[in-house]
Amino acid sequence: MAIIAEILKSSNLSVTEGRKKILSLFLNANGALSHADIEKEADEKMDRITIYRTLQSFVSKGIIHIIPTTDNSIQYALCKDECSEGHHHDKHVHFVCNECHTTYCLEHVDVPHVKLPAGFSETQTDVIVNGLCAKCKA
Repeated sequence: MAIIAEILKSSNLSVTEGRKKILSLFLNANGALSHADIEKEADEKMDRITIYRTLQSFVSKGIIHIIPTTDNSIQYALCKDECSEGHHHDKHVHFVCNECHTTYCLEHVDVPHVKLPAGFSETQTDVIVNGLCAKCKA
C-alpha cells in the first residue's frame, strides 16, 4: 500500500518489510493492538526485539500512541494527524470492552480537565472506560 510507505517516509523512517507489515496491522485493526497481537500476526522472521523496537520508533515518531491497561500491559493504537515526533496529542478516552476485550480510541470523547493542586503539573492523563462495546451489547 502506498499510504504505508508515505507514512514511514514522512516520519523519516526507512521503508522496511517489517515496518510495513506492522503498520499494515494497525491500519487494518478494529481497535488497539498489543505486542502479543502483533507477534501473532507478524512474519516468523520478526523476533520480539524487532517488533518492540519498531513499536518504540513508531511511538517516538508520533505514528502510534500507548494505551496503558489495568493489568500493567501496554496496547498501541494509531495516532491521528495532530501527532508528530515527540508530540502526542491523543487527548481522548479509551474504551475497553469487558466481553471481547477490544480497546477502542473514542476520538470524539475528550479527556476531562483535571484541576490539580498547586505545585503539581500534568504530563499525561489517561482515561479508560470499561463496559460493553456496541458489537457485544447487541
